[in-house]
Amino acid sequence: MTAPLPLEPAPPPKTGIKWRLFFFLFLLVLLAPASWLARRGASKMEFFHLRNVAVEGTRYLSPDTVVARLQLDTMRSVWDDTGPLVAKLRLMSQVSDVHISRKLPGTLLVSIRENVPVALAPSPRGLEAVDSTGVVLPIDPSREDLDLPVASQRDKAILTLLGAARAGNPVLYQRISEISRDGKDALVLQLSVPRGSLAAFPEATADDSLAALPSFHSPTLRVRAMVGVSVSRLADIFPVESDLMRRRANVAELDLRYRDQVIARLQ
Repeated sequence: MTAPLPLEPAPPPKTGIKWRLFFFLFLLVLLAPASWLARRGASKMEFFHLRNVAVEGTRYLSPDTVVARLQLDTMRSVWDDTGPLVAKLRLMSQVSDVHISRKLPGTLLVSIRENVPVALAPSPRGLEAVDSTGVVLPIDPSREDLDLPVASQRDKAILTLLGAARAGNPVLYQRISEISRDGKDALVLQLSVPRGSLAAFPEATADDSLAALPSFHSPTLRVRAMVGVSVSRLADIFPVESDLMRRRANVAELDLRYRDQVIARLQ
């Protein structure tokens, strides 16, 4: 006797699913303009008129300059579109990025990320502050305390390296006093020789005393490297420098142009 095959359950009716999908789409269409209408209505209320602009994130750029650039007035609502304001600020050479938010009822918060200077480079007007792309920034070196390396020219390879050093190894960056091209494929850096601080010697131990860390004869150390050298490769000089200082060696320069080696030339 053959057993009857089990019956497959009937598929659920699709009518309910279609109605739920229709209702969801209808609700979405109905509510989508609600936030826009609410903001538009609020923008007409005097309670939300602009009373204050707060600027944060600036270092060399004056907050007053930012506010003046926006050209705002108290008849503006904080709910007005901030897109045009952001576009205005991004046209400033000192501004890398900007974000504008609201603090109700009447304040706009302007968060600035500056293009920071990485070097002083020569120009027809003398030394000027430039960023890592070579853009001259409107910063007066005679009025600002700019402790920056001096670049021999507005050279892309030089400024890119300085920008990477500033971001990735501030200790190394602060020691670079000058940087220039040496022919087509090499760079020459002048580094200040650290004095009186264990923090300047990555290889120093906690038991070392300041007196046990002698200095080079010269106040600067010349370092030669290939164009395109990485910041991590430049940092290879630290243990070599520390060892040479302990031995009171009179060093003419350190050469990084040879793969995986640091060549010390003594005077």
